[in-house]
Amino acid sequence: MVSIGILGVGTVGASVANILEQNADILEARAGKKIVVKHGVVKNMGKERGVNITLSDNPADIIDDPEIDIVVELMGGVEEPYALVKKALENGKAVVTANKALLAYHRYELQTIAGDIPLMYEASTAGGIPIIGALRSGLAANHIESIQGIMNGTTNYMLTKMINEGALYDEILKEAQELGYAEADPTFDVGGFDASHKLLILASIAYGIDAKPEDILIEGIENITVTDVDFAKEFGYEIKLLGIAKKTESGVELRVHPTMIPATSMIAKVDGVMNAVSVVGDRVGETMYYGPGAGGDATASAVIADIVDIVRGNGGPMLGYKKGLEGGGLELLPEEEIVTHYYLRMEVDDQSGVLAKVTNELDGFGISIESMLQKPHVEDGHVKLLFTTHECQEAKIQEAMLAFKKLDCVHGEIAMMRIEK
Repeated sequence: MVSIGILGVGTVGASVANILEQNADILEARAGKKIVVKHGVVKNMGKERGVNITLSDNPADIIDDPEIDIVVELMGGVEEPYALVKKALENGKAVVTANKALLAYHRYELQTIAGDIPLMYEASTAGGIPIIGALRSGLAANHIESIQGIMNGTTNYMLTKMINEGALYDEILKEAQELGYAEADPTFDVGGFDASHKLLILASIAYGIDAKPEDILIEGIENITVTDVDFAKEFGYEIKLLGIAKKTESGVELRVHPTMIPATSMIAKVDGVMNAVSVVGDRVGETMYYGPGAGGDATASAVIADIVDIVRGNGGPMLGYKKGLEGGGLELLPEEEIVTHYYLRMEVDDQSGVLAKVTNELDGFGISIESMLQKPHVEDGHVKLLFTTHECQEAKIQEAMLAFKKLDCVHGEIAMMRIEK
């Protein structure tokens, strides 16, 4: 028999406990041993959890119990769970975690502490989608060329509504909050931070990049307007908040931001609260992973898959490699060295010669226009100028935007979105 302790018996923790109880026979058949939850730890003992397990509010009841074989960490947060997971590993206990924030900041320290003790984390990224296992094992024969993922269901739901129904950002955010998809403070989701934690985990497995959220480009969906949505439709694009990891000759690009992608691409067709991750390997080509990115049972499914793997004796290094990947030479590419296509939106005077001024500024930075659209704007004699560029460097587009702001014919803020083709 294998004994489990659960740190954090909330929505996911309760699902884990109940599935282990209700599906005990099939899990024993698949794992080869009976798996039983011995104890759960919660912060509020007065709250009904809907589980048939012993509960307490003291983590030591799990961490220091010699009879508990696997600690399941579902607390959330960073430093407190880090201290508890660290101690559990030091006590020789295997660990399963769904905590993306913990891994975004402490995955390399935990890998060192764990050594040969299993530390599994499939549920930390894209919920019920087995993307961690795919990268660690299924695609082990491949150099990973790129990863592109819709890794946050809240933002994908909102963007789907904005594109398909013409909903305004503020209206759809309120609806998402009422449906429980978005928190009262939605910043972590709509600002791109949730997706960034997941991207960093995947990038570590694919490239061995040790970066923190503060080290990479992160932008949210807060400034997307109906005008941007209309432009995307007219030119055959969908808008998605993507986490992107891409290997280049100079290093690895890591970025999270709203992205225009061709409407014909597989990932563009992923709507609502669903998640999807596209991985391109040098041997297998593009593979696509699709499914629910959150929810109690979906996330618990990934947690229990890790538990079964551990019970079977499957281990291996936490991040999936025993020596430096790619010769140990891959480094995080600075934001300013990113190369992609760009979309710009600005308000300009409705006068002759304005377009020439804009294109002259772009020419000065070696940037060429690929497509353009002008939309009338009834107030103040201004028009909206929308255009996309051919590939150029991030530093150049940022310099061009600063130059535009100095032109007398340009008014207000300039909006920019990156395009992946």
